[in-house]
Amino acid sequence: MAQHLSFQTAARYQQRVRATAPLVHCMTNEVVTNWTANVLLAAGASPAMLADASEAEVFAAIASALLINLGTLHVAQTQAMTAAVDATRRSGKPWVLDPVAVGVLPLRTRFCHDLLGEKPTVIRGNPSEILALAGEASEVRGPDSTQGSDDALTAAERLARDVKTIVAVTGATDYITDGKRTIRVDNGHPLLQRVTGTGCALSALVAAYVSTASNEAEVLEAAASACAVFSVAGEEAAQLAHHKGPGSFAVYLLDALATLDEAILERKMQRRMQK
Repeated sequence: MAQHLSFQTAARYQQRVRATAPLVHCMTNEVVTNWTANVLLAAGASPAMLADASEAEVFAAIASALLINLGTLHVAQTQAMTAAVDATRRSGKPWVLDPVAVGVLPLRTRFCHDLLGEKPTVIRGNPSEILALAGEASEVRGPDSTQGSDDALTAAERLARDVKTIVAVTGATDYITDGKRTIRVDNGHPLLQRVTGTGCALSALVAAYVSTASNEAEVLEAAASACAVFSVAGEEAAQLAHHKGPGSFAVYLLDALATLDEAILERKMQRRMQK
C-alpha cells in the first residue's frame, strides 16, 4: 500500500538542493531547454545543457546528476546520450531517464530499452510511458498520456523491481516506487498539463534532488520530494495566477518554486492527505 510523503521529508530535501545548488546536466528535448533551465534555477539548482558527445563525457565528472530526456530524439543524439550515461555511471553520479513517447516510435523505443540496461537511478514518466516500458498495453498520444497513474502503479512497481531502480509515474496522483515501498503525492493542479514541458522539467528536478541523497535508501525519498515540491508549487502558482490561464501560471510556477517554504508545504500537503 502506498504511503504519503511527509512535508518534513519534502522540506528536508528542498533545503539540501537550495544549500548545495546541484549542477544538473540536461540532455533534453529542444522544445523545453529554456523552460527546464529556468525551473532548475528557480528551485535552487544549476542547469547545464551540453549536447556534444565529447563534452558530455568530460562533463560527467563535474556535474552532480544527468537527465536523459528522449523528447526530440535523433540518431546523433543517441550517441551523445550513450556517452554521457556511460561517463556518469563511471563517475558514480545519479542519472534520470525520461522516456518521452516510448512505445510508439521505433527509434526511441529501442534506445530506451537499451538504456534500461544501464540502470538509471530513476525513471520518471507518465502512465502510458511506464506501461509501455513495462511491456504492457498502453495508449500513447505523443508525449501525453491517456491513462491515469493508478492504471500504471502495478506496472511501475514491477518495472522498478525488474530494473532495480526507482520509478516515478506522475499524473493526478504521483507514485514513486522501488518495487517494495511506494510513496504517493496527491498535490498538483490541472494547469500543469497546459504548459509545455512541465513533465520534462520535473524529471530534471528529480535529478537535482536525487543528487543530494547520501545512500540508496534516500533516493526514493528524494525523488518523491521533488514530485511533492513541484506539485505544491503548481497549486501555489494556480492560486497566484488567479485563474488567468496557462501563460500567467507558467510565470507564477517559477516564482512559487523559488519562494516555497516549509509552511506552504505543510499546509498544502497536509490538506491533501486529509481528503
